[in-house]
Amino acid sequence: MSAMAGDDGASLREAERQVALLMRGVVDCVQAEELKKRIAAAVRAGRPLRVKLGFDPTSADLHLGHAVVLRKLRQFQELGHHAVFIVGGATAMLGDPSGKDKTRPQLSAEQVEANARTYLAQATKVVAEEERWIGGGAGRLEIRNNADWFQKQGFADFIRLASKMTVARMVERDNFTKRMKEGAPIGIHEFLYPLLQGQDSVEVKADVELGGTDQLFNLLVGRDLQSDAGQAPQICMTTKVLPGLDGVQKMSKSLGNYVGLAFAPDEVFGKVMSVPDALMGTWYTLLTDLADEEWAGLAARDPREAKARLAVRLTDWLHGAPAGGEARARFDRLFRDKEVPDDVEQTTLPDAELVDGRLSIVKLLVRLGFAASNGEARRLVAGRGVKLDGAVVADDKLEVDLRREVLVQAGKRRFARVVRGG
Repeated sequence: MSAMAGDDGASLREAERQVALLMRGVVDCVQAEELKKRIAAAVRAGRPLRVKLGFDPTSADLHLGHAVVLRKLRQFQELGHHAVFIVGGATAMLGDPSGKDKTRPQLSAEQVEANARTYLAQATKVVAEEERWIGGGAGRLEIRNNADWFQKQGFADFIRLASKMTVARMVERDNFTKRMKEGAPIGIHEFLYPLLQGQDSVEVKADVELGGTDQLFNLLVGRDLQSDAGQAPQICMTTKVLPGLDGVQKMSKSLGNYVGLAFAPDEVFGKVMSVPDALMGTWYTLLTDLADEEWAGLAARDPREAKARLAVRLTDWLHGAPAGGEARARFDRLFRDKEVPDDVEQTTLPDAELVDGRLSIVKLLVRLGFAASNGEARRLVAGRGVKLDGAVVADDKLEVDLRREVLVQAGKRRFARVVRGG
């Protein structure tokens, strides 16, 4: 970034170029003009911006929905800026209330530590990892654990931080307001969460913080705390939410509509091939760097081919080439080349057996006669012996979307085409 140091015109043009790239897939940018000024100043000084992204290791898996904001962090890295990845070792035990309609269960320190190890392994499939360590320093990726500072603070520090937010301001949050109207309980500890996330920004001196749209309130609290600490308030950027495989709700492990970053190549490819055609534009925009003209025409002419090319790109991205092409060849042999038996029986399930057009994978296997009991169905899934449309089912809590035809396979020889009836 130092090549243009001292050249105001060149640094401004470079800043405008970077902002144009960075705004792809962004919903909120507080404040876009300030971002341009800071990038220009960073270019002139040869000092990269410090770009913060935090994840609480509340489970063992990351998925493509998480990858959207991870890709934005990677984009900042590729433009020469410094990524600060916050592992919420302290905040994960509190539970982020963002977008939640009820209090989240609190995790133990042991659970958080175990999840954090898998988070880092998966996150570095997306972000650049030229240098990696716990602690400060210069480099493209800096990994920090917020337990390092919060566990050193005393009671007086805690009270001082709590005094920086009013109850009236806190209940401005949409989900808090909703829960209060519904009479749902809100724990006092949930009010503290945005303050802790905001304090992270103070501790790492963030120039920019990234998050999903449901994180905007927390990001804005970081601006307030930085101003109070005499720091320049961070730029807040939120990214669009990635719709899940059902095409309706955001990608979520609890809903079973997700593609995990740790999924095997065949699972990634098969899951992407099940994405509704209408989502192709959103998925291409949020998960690739391709310009619209590079995929839109193909999607209009041949949606299946557009989807297959996206599936290859994403599989290669997560597993390296030629994993995507190999997964496609196996998928085509199974479906296009009719390795599925021609006489697969079709089962029609009436709406009365479904909930919002869905049925749990366990109940579906029992209903089809592929398992004699719920326990046997769970064991089939655990043994990776169940596939939906060619993709291995890894979660026995999956709710199968039956609003379209689904090919169910148990073992090597049992197949059924399942459709929704009246």
